[in-house]
Amino acid sequence: MKALAARRHHRLAPVVLLLLALLTTGGVYAALAPSTAKAETVSTADIETGKKLFQANCATCHGANAQGTEGVPSLVGVGAAAVDFQVSTGRMPMQMSGPQAEAKPPQFDKEQTAALSAYVASLGAGPAIPTDEQVDPAQGDPSNGMALFRTNCAMCHNAVGAGGALSEGKFAPALWETSERNIYQAMLTGPQSMPVFNDANITPDEKRDIVSFLVEQREGSAGGNALGALGPVSEGLWAFAIGLGLLIGAAVWIGAKSS
Repeated sequence: MKALAARRHHRLAPVVLLLLALLTTGGVYAALAPSTAKAETVSTADIETGKKLFQANCATCHGANAQGTEGVPSLVGVGAAAVDFQVSTGRMPMQMSGPQAEAKPPQFDKEQTAALSAYVASLGAGPAIPTDEQVDPAQGDPSNGMALFRTNCAMCHNAVGAGGALSEGKFAPALWETSERNIYQAMLTGPQSMPVFNDANITPDEKRDIVSFLVEQREGSAGGNALGALGPVSEGLWAFAIGLGLLIGAAVWIGAKSS
């Protein structure tokens, strides 16, 4: 018993207990933490293909090892989701310098985009491409998505995702034709002037709710003609123009009758 008690009070016992606690905590976290990685496995061949595409099309600006150059950001640690968003929307490679990279027909097909994403993801940990389930609008709650969107996004993208002007020649694009995956990836990676909404700011389920709300906006306005979805300014302008026109017409008619 004395020997057992001596081992319990050994000077290294706290260190051993601390290591065991860290190992236990790490194991529990690894088992319970949600995974955002895609189901598809990434092969070495995909990474090598992506590296060749990168060196041929992207290295001039981003550097041979994606480390960035003067005025051009490093891609180490941006993750596959950022590459998939930028390349699949045609924003990268950029067509010309300007206040921001604008969407255009993509230069790479789906397989090439996946290879580029795999290569950049291999350079450092970053947000993974969301799964089909994560971006499925049918599984989202559009009413909650509306509240979240109008709290976090409407000041730039308009209350229904119609887009809007920003400073210095930049703009927030309309979201009606943006794919569900790219809406999610934009929130996850924060391209250009957009802030990053990581899973601590807006949870994956809440991101899907926002996607569901935006998809509903493509079905049109239940209140009739949306008038560009610019809100009360355009609605007031139409009311003013039509109302003033009727008043002028009435005044002319009354004047003609009285003469």
